[in-house]
Amino acid sequence: MSALQSLNILLVDDNQHMRAITSAILQSAGIRNIREVSDGAMALEALRDHAVDLAIVDFNMFPLDGVEFTRLVRNSPDSANPYLPIIMMTGHSEKHRVVEARDAGVTEFVVKPITAKAVFDRIQAVILRPRPFVKTDDYFGPDRRRTAMALSYKGPRRRLTDTPEAVGGTSNATEV
Repeated sequence: MSALQSLNILLVDDNQHMRAITSAILQSAGIRNIREVSDGAMALEALRDHAVDLAIVDFNMFPLDGVEFTRLVRNSPDSANPYLPIIMMTGHSEKHRVVEARDAGVTEFVVKPITAKAVFDRIQAVILRPRPFVKTDDYFGPDRRRTAMALSYKGPRRRLTDTPEAVGGTSNATEV
């Protein structure tokens, strides 16, 4: 029995074929609770109506894309779950897009064409190595620091609670 089978996953992509591929990958690990929608607006509605443990969201969608969906989940006063782990899935891996997704509050990032290993690595990261959330004047979301180098910072904004465990160490996943 898969430890993942109890997860409730929201899969958001405007391409039905991509949803089918991603859903098949998830089902291969025993995940059965997969709710599929085709854009960010429908995803926000699904979050209000259903318990969701994790969202896998496409970057480019109309009328509401994955970045704006993430911003609304993180910052909207009526958000159903501002701490929801969000994995951004996209064919656009340019650095400015990765930074845009990270700065919106995306938890992990996976590049299309996706592989089962890449998807499960990201799911494992958000479940087994969750990053603490940070709130500043202009950002709310998972701590964007991923390297132990961040711990060597001694400046005025250094938190006394920063520990290697809180920062999360390094990752070979695409940095978000």
